[in-house]
Amino acid sequence: MNFRLSALIMAFVFSVSLAHAEPEEQPETPVQQEAKAAFEAAIQAVQNGPTRIPFGEQAALNLPDGYGFIPKTEGARFMKALGNNVDDRFLGLVIPTTEVAHWWLIDVAYNPEGYIQDDDAKDWKAEDLLNSLIEGTHAANEDRAARGIPEIEVVGWVEEPKYDEQAHRLVWSVAVKTKGQEAGAEESVNYNTLMLGREGYISMNLIASRNSIENLKPVAQTLLADLEFNSGKRYADFNADTDKVAEYGLAALVAGVAAKKLGLLAVVTAFVVKFAKVFIIAAAAGVAGLGKLFGKKKQV
Repeated sequence: MNFRLSALIMAFVFSVSLAHAEPEEQPETPVQQEAKAAFEAAIQAVQNGPTRIPFGEQAALNLPDGYGFIPKTEGARFMKALGNNVDDRFLGLVIPTTEVAHWWLIDVAYNPEGYIQDDDAKDWKAEDLLNSLIEGTHAANEDRAARGIPEIEVVGWVEEPKYDEQAHRLVWSVAVKTKGQEAGAEESVNYNTLMLGREGYISMNLIASRNSIENLKPVAQTLLADLEFNSGKRYADFNADTDKVAEYGLAALVAGVAAKKLGLLAVVTAFVVKFAKVFIIAAAAGVAGLGKLFGKKKQV
């Protein structure tokens, strides 16, 4: 594993160290210790492309060269260290494994909601969907506040929902900001892509800053195109006599259900935005520089 290509994770550990800095003579805090452990576990577990990443019996991602996949166990530990709740739907994280101008990560999850009817996509209006998403975000802010997570506001569409009824793929994105943040502060973006299957859907949400998203859209769209459901699990394999139908349609998936996920990932997005410059430092440091980031006294 090339540790320079794992700068995203190293930057996280570095940022935790800075945020929880102790006097020189003090031992590492539990937060720092867990951050280091999560980093080391993730580094050891990264699967480099090109390779095929199976998602149980449901689907697989044909991971291209230049990308890495952090599996569920290690990825969940990393996400939890960032303050996110991770449930059984989480499958792992995709990260870049080559030097890039803009850092990002992708949260991958399988949602076994049943067969989602997509006929409402023909009639939906972007303005109505946005208003519903804003309302859902307001409601979800109560949960964020209770968990100590900053409340967020939806700024507007970065990309209006687009549904490919032939491939059963959905792409949409909104910009969000922390409630009450200063004018001109960097906004966050969750660029959402998902593919419908017979028994649910797989989502791949790219997390980045707004000023980088135009350059990163091809990344998300490439990975979505490399995702495929297995035979018998595809959307077209639906059996109306036996299969479960989801309680909501495609429009509700965008406008309502996604609001909760949007808020959870906002914390990660804020991290990516805040420590973009640290990525460069971490990449240059390499594994040999890890000791300089942690566990050593400051040099006078």
